[in-house]
Amino acid sequence: MARILAIDYGLKRTGIAVTDELQIIASGLTTVATNELIPFLKDYVVKESVELFLVGLPKQMNNEPSQSEEFINSFLKKLKVTFPKIPIERVDERFTSKIAFQTMIDGGLNKKQRKNKALVDQISATIILQSYLYSK
Repeated sequence: MARILAIDYGLKRTGIAVTDELQIIASGLTTVATNELIPFLKDYVVKESVELFLVGLPKQMNNEPSQSEEFINSFLKKLKVTFPKIPIERVDERFTSKIAFQTMIDGGLNKKQRKNKALVDQISATIILQSYLYSK
């Protein structure tokens, strides 16, 4: 089996999480500058087999797409062109940042560590991936 790679897309930073090859465990991989995301993914896909990209779907409480969706759609077009053989699925990402922050508190991280937005993005991607795995 190949890995599933989850993307928590942001305008500045993007959190990335992956599964193991058996698609059992979701783990945070890294956070990359969004302008370096496609080159990072190209490099990663050369080294590791990826069968699916999961991309967070930001929605508002009324179920309408959030304002960031237009930027994500632009990224999705680039992703499809760059990796035409790897399917893309979207996963509702409401509350992932809040859950990530609470996870950091529960994990005993101090206030300074919790201000690390790159870590929040990485944990958010992991939560997106884990919720997908639970739904399977």
